[in-house]
Amino acid sequence: MCGIVGVISKSPVNQLIYDALLLLQHRGQDAAGIVTAVGTKFFMHKARGMVRDVFRTRNMRALPGTLGLGQVRYPTAGNAYSEEEAQPFYVNAPFGVVLVHNGNITNAHALKTELIDIDRRHLNTESDTEVLINVFAHELQAAAQDLPLTPVEVFKAVSAVHRRVKGSYAVVALIAGYGLVAFRDPNGIRPLCLGSAEASGKGTEWMVASESVALEGNGYHLVRDVAPGEALFITLEGALHSQQCAVSPSLHPCVFEFVYLARPDSVIDGISVYHARLNMGETLAQRVVSTMPPSDIDVVIPIPESSRPSAMQLAQRLGKPYREGFVKNRYVGRTFIMPGQATRKKSVRQKLNAIGMEFKGRNVLLVDDSIVRGTTSREIVQMAREAGANKVYMASAAPPVRYPNVYGIDMPTSAELIAHGRTMDEIRDYIGCDALIYQDVDAMKRAVSSLNPSLAGLEASCFDGHYITGDVSPADFEAMKTQRASQPQEEEGAAADRSRLALPNRGD
Repeated sequence: MCGIVGVISKSPVNQLIYDALLLLQHRGQDAAGIVTAVGTKFFMHKARGMVRDVFRTRNMRALPGTLGLGQVRYPTAGNAYSEEEAQPFYVNAPFGVVLVHNGNITNAHALKTELIDIDRRHLNTESDTEVLINVFAHELQAAAQDLPLTPVEVFKAVSAVHRRVKGSYAVVALIAGYGLVAFRDPNGIRPLCLGSAEASGKGTEWMVASESVALEGNGYHLVRDVAPGEALFITLEGALHSQQCAVSPSLHPCVFEFVYLARPDSVIDGISVYHARLNMGETLAQRVVSTMPPSDIDVVIPIPESSRPSAMQLAQRLGKPYREGFVKNRYVGRTFIMPGQATRKKSVRQKLNAIGMEFKGRNVLLVDDSIVRGTTSREIVQMAREAGANKVYMASAAPPVRYPNVYGIDMPTSAELIAHGRTMDEIRDYIGCDALIYQDVDAMKRAVSSLNPSLAGLEASCFDGHYITGDVSPADFEAMKTQRASQPQEEEGAAADRSRLALPNRGD
């Protein structure tokens, strides 16, 4: 999960891209980068940290031009602590290409071998984004050999990328002197949408971004989502070209976008994230009723922030009061996407504080969007008990996370998942709650897919173990486990400093 944006405008785009990245900051807090272009020259600045810390006035002044792209990084492949793996990535041939990517390439290892041994391209990092940009550059060079670069050649190159690359990828790239390219993997796993704005007599301006909130927050109108397998090519003059470049595309968006990742005010693939979370609260209420007598519950309390819509709907259905029992420190990053379990554990109580009057002497039903590692849930249950709760029940708006995710979410090894290989009683005992209620997998899928019947399905591998790309094996999990174990750990002092970095809140 990363946040990406690309813009072709009639005026300077540095501030526009910066503002869009702030709106996407929830999608990645490890690193940020922006590239702009003037003619055939690129201007780039990227570094580790939050958007507002990476870009100072001097950096913004050094990013001229009316087209550009940016990314906020959440590391799932490669080295989380490497400055070199911050995006965008750049290659100088053909033409000069810069690229940002959201997702995870599942056949990156095999592609690295092809790129080095067959395509004769050099790789300098462990990032799968570097693999992706080199595949695209190689295919672009092959398509445009001895030909002027037109949309036909660009789409031919993207078609070749789809044939070679497996996994999830939403991509925005700039080709020096030609324009902007955006494309999405044939399964549409990671989101990407297109927006437009009219520049008072100067023509149409275009923006592509991971979520609609980045468009709307900057005055752009959401035109549509980029279809799975589709590519867009926008010229420097603002002419939009599009083409389906995959053989058998099918729309299977990642269900975790609706559970947790996306902002509730975003619309992804025609589905309101907020509405999807309300629906999940509705079906979760049915699970609660079938598990325990509602009369045993005195109050429903959400665990901020993503669970609020589900908790509100659940409370309404149960006829129980909804209360805000936890106050969130808005200047501590999201624990789910913090590299390193030690940093994650330390930050829970810095992030949340209980309001004692809402817990004292009550049977409390806590509602969370999901339970992944169980570390945060365990701490929160303990906080509720310390605040005086009589009994503490826990409900998850998502089903048990039992399987590794390989499509760009930080849950790559089974050992880190609390629900993997454990019974419900064992999970409940670990978390320390008096009752544990999970969402049903099929009910979750219905809650989301009912909002857009045109979906072919949902990518829900972390819940159901079905990997939509069909190329994931136990050997891949072992390789990812080994790669993860070999990653260098951040120095303790640096981790502490980074946990204090300010994260603009998503507003959900």
